[in-house]
Amino acid sequence: MRMEAAKIRPGDVIAKTLIWVFLILVCIYCLIPFAWMLSTSLKTEAEAFRMPPTWIPLKLTVDSYIGIWVRKNFGIYFFNSTVISLATAALSTFFGALAGYGFSRFFFKGRRFLIGFFLATQMLPGVLLVGPYFKILSKVGLYDTRTGLIIAFLTICLPFSTWMMKGFIDKVPDELDQSAMVDGCSRLGIFFKIVLPIVAPGMVATILFAFLLAWGDLLWALCLTSSEPMITVTLGIARTVGEFRIIWPMLMAGSLVGGMPAIILYVFLQRLLVQGLTAGAVKE
Repeated sequence: MRMEAAKIRPGDVIAKTLIWVFLILVCIYCLIPFAWMLSTSLKTEAEAFRMPPTWIPLKLTVDSYIGIWVRKNFGIYFFNSTVISLATAALSTFFGALAGYGFSRFFFKGRRFLIGFFLATQMLPGVLLVGPYFKILSKVGLYDTRTGLIIAFLTICLPFSTWMMKGFIDKVPDELDQSAMVDGCSRLGIFFKIVLPIVAPGMVATILFAFLLAWGDLLWALCLTSSEPMITVTLGIARTVGEFRIIWPMLMAGSLVGGMPAIILYVFLQRLLVQGLTAGAVKE
């Protein structure tokens, strides 16, 4: 007991205390905007403009939450965002895993250039690409459709997913492939039966990133859709800001509701997400 007590130095206690204080301050700093959004969403429109502002609503009301579902068709917006984001995440991760497996296991002419080209596409800002995509989708009849948005998001997410999945597949020993081929397994069989189960945490991380990218996008949804039935959640929230009027309680309610899928995904998949993000961190 005396030896254990002697090991605890005052400097260590001070350092740990400072770390905890810093972490608590960071958490408070990050949570204050969400607390203010929640408070504003439960106020009346008149109280939202009150000066000085109030943290605790004087009159609690859920009219803004009812309004976004009744007056703003948030049910349709959520359906559109869910379909588009899930399809984008699933397709980009699956094809990214196939491409990543090819880059990881096969060596062919132009391989390095192609990998570098995939990375270079991520350096182009989306605002430069949305114009050409608008013309292409209009020509082929996919403008203002969910399919058109999914294709557009795939071109953004697929290079990223390929790079992510290649890094995870590189950690899978090639000896497993060779052993499976000796037993008569095909390359596709190895990919589906051996590689994918091993890199499952990496796939979860890739799916989450692709899903959140498609879910939170505003620019592409704004430029590649025009009708009310095709509006996504982010675009629906943005349209609560009018030219002469901003309905702050409804805007805050829509923002909180729109952010819930991301929060829920992180809460339930955080273990797999952390495993996926750290899977390629150690170099053997």
